Amino acid sequence: MDKPAKFTEIGILAYEGAQAAAVLGMTDLLTAAAGIASRRHDVGEPLLGVSHWSRASRDEAPTRIFSSEPAGRADHPTVIVIPPGLGDPLPELEARYYADWLRSEHSRGAGLCSICKGAFLLGETGLLAGRTVTTHWTYEEHLTSRFPDVNVNTDRLIIDDGDILTAGGVMAWIDLSLILIERFLGPAIMAETARAFLVDPPGREQSYYGAFSPRLNHGDDAILKVQHWLQASGGKDMSLAALAGHAGLEPRTFMRRFQKATGHRAGEYVQRLRIDKARDLLQFTREPVDAIAWKVHYGDPGSFRKIFTRIIGLTPAEYRQRFRMRSPRNPA
Repeated sequence: MDKPAKFTEIGILAYEGAQAAAVLGMTDLLTAAAGIASRRHDVGEPLLGVSHWSRASRDEAPTRIFSSEPAGRADHPTVIVIPPGLGDPLPELEARYYADWLRSEHSRGAGLCSICKGAFLLGETGLLAGRTVTTHWTYEEHLTSRFPDVNVNTDRLIIDDGDILTAGGVMAWIDLSLILIERFLGPAIMAETARAFLVDPPGREQSYYGAFSPRLNHGDDAILKVQHWLQASGGKDMSLAALAGHAGLEPRTFMRRFQKATGHRAGEYVQRLRIDKARDLLQFTREPVDAIAWKVHYGDPGSFRKIFTRIIGLTPAEYRQRFRMRSPRNPA
C-alpha cells in the first residue's frame, strides 16, 4: 500500500452521556493502528490521528478537547464518529444543538458515523432522510417513529453509505474502527491491528445476535389475538386461511392489518418466530439440525436451512459452532 496522500483525523464527538468505553476504546484501537502503519511505512510521523470534540456550552460549536497529535494537523476532522450513549437516546432538543455543526462539517467533506443510539443524534441533521441505516435492534421502532423518512435495517451490524456509516450495538465501535482503519490505512494494517487486539475482522452481522421481538403495543386486538396464538403454537400453522380465521377477518383485510400492526407480512413473521425458536435449540441442545427443523414445524430440512441462513446470515451449523453453550469443564 502506498503512503496515504494526507493525514487523516478521526474526530470522536464526546457529548454528555457518551459511552466512555467506546470513546477511549476507539482512541486506543485507532492510535495503535496509526503506530503500526508508521512502522510498516517507515515514517516518523503518524498517518492517522484521533481527536475528541465537545462543547463548552450550548451556544458554542464543539471544539477539540483532546488530540493524539497535539501539534494539530487539520483544521477539520476527516471523519466524525458519534459514539453510543448511556441511558436513553439523546433528547431531540439536546441533539439539535449538535446538528448544525455536524451538517456544516459534512458539507466540508467530513464523513459521519454513528454507533447504536448515536443514530438518534445523527438523525437530527436531516442527512439520513431516504437512506438505510442501522442501530441496535431494540431501538428500531423508536428510531423509525422519530425519523419516519429513514429506512432502518437492524439485521445489519454496519451499513456503509460512503459519506455516512452507521453501526449497530454498543460494542460495534470495534467493527467501525476496523472499517475506518481499512479505509484510510489499508486492509493489511487493519488485519494486523485486529490480530494485535485479538478481535475478528469486520464481517459479522447484528442478525447473528438480535432476537425476534414482535411488536405488541399496536392496539389492534384482532391481530394481537393471532400473535398470541402463534407464540403459543410456535407458528405451527401459517396458512392464510387459518390466520385470518383466528382473527375473524377476511384474508385481504387480515393481511393489510397484520402488516400495518406488526411491520411484517404474516408469512415472514411466522418464519422469524420459528427461526428464533430454532436458534435456542441450536445453542442449548445437541439435537441434530434435521430434528430441530421438524421441531420448529419445517417438513423439509433443506428449506429450513435456506430460510435460517437468509434471516440470520449464518447456516444452522455455523450458528451452532459460534454460539453453542459449552460446559467450562468440557469446552469441546
